[in-house]
Amino acid sequence: MQVRYKKITVKIGSNVLTKPDGTLNVAQIAHLVDQIALLRKNGVEIVLVTSGAVAAGRAVLQPAKKTDTISKRQLWSALGQVKLISRYSDFFGEHGLVCAQVLTTKENFSSRLHYLNMKNCFTTLLENEVVPIVNENDTISVNELMFTDNDELSGLIASMVNSEALIILTNVDGVYNANPKNENAQLIEQIELRDKKPEEGISTEHSDFGRGGMLTKFRIAKKVAGDGVGVHIANGTTKNVLIDLMKVQSNLKHTFFVPNPKTANSVKKWIAYSDDFAKGKVVVNKGAADALNSEKAVSLLPRGIIKVSAQFKKDDLIKIADEQGHIIGVGKANYNSDKIESEKLSEKQRPTVHYDYLYMENRK
Repeated sequence: MQVRYKKITVKIGSNVLTKPDGTLNVAQIAHLVDQIALLRKNGVEIVLVTSGAVAAGRAVLQPAKKTDTISKRQLWSALGQVKLISRYSDFFGEHGLVCAQVLTTKENFSSRLHYLNMKNCFTTLLENEVVPIVNENDTISVNELMFTDNDELSGLIASMVNSEALIILTNVDGVYNANPKNENAQLIEQIELRDKKPEEGISTEHSDFGRGGMLTKFRIAKKVAGDGVGVHIANGTTKNVLIDLMKVQSNLKHTFFVPNPKTANSVKKWIAYSDDFAKGKVVVNKGAADALNSEKAVSLLPRGIIKVSAQFKKDDLIKIADEQGHIIGVGKANYNSDKIESEKLSEKQRPTVHYDYLYMENRK
């Protein structure tokens, strides 16, 4: 079998893995594992990001007393993760493959050191021909430090491990120009980085068991494609969906996000997904904003900063906003915020954020 990619990250959504009553769809899990096993035997490295733990736990036990939302997720995640990983382990074992559980939280990516430790973990597992199975650790996550959903996590992982493609499996065929429930809705089969129109017609509805929706998938897919990773959104309930999608000449109806031919370096990839941990914030003038968003490799110089909205220290991550208040980028500070004014007076200004440590949302 000829395959179009040699390294992929696959994200499977809750509604693909569970029945309407919230119990695990064991036959569906087995079918997906069969496909992954076949791809592995054809030389494809795969990282699997899976939802389903909370949904599986919900079917096991209902709280004995009135419980808040976070506590329910903790309970159901702890119960369901055991069932979920057990199923995966058994099914992969039937193919002679070993899988490993990797539970993480957004805070694990808060520093460059944590990021590199996580990357090393995946590198070691893949070098030993182990299939990493990743899920957010909902048992200890709190709202302020949770991923939007596993779509965001899968995007970070795909970028981190340098996957050629991210495949997001959901319960619809891809991105539509209107709510898929509308009979006139049409599937958008290809989306370029600068295409913004598709976002306008995307439904904001969430799935029964997941936290995210198609709008989240669209935004994450655009971000990941901007990092140089091709993104496919396809229907995970379709028979042999992964096999068909991975064929060199695939006819599978789905949505493909065309990747940026320029691949971001490792530091920029970390910064791209770490904006929640930014401690400082600066506002830049229009000239600086235009320069930063241009195709040129430009650093943020102090003369372009018109306001420091939140103080920061050297090496802190800082958000960069335009004069309208829109966040246009994130970067690592080259010095403390109280040095900006003195740097403006310098004949040769040092960048507040050097290009090598700068991630711009719109510079693709």
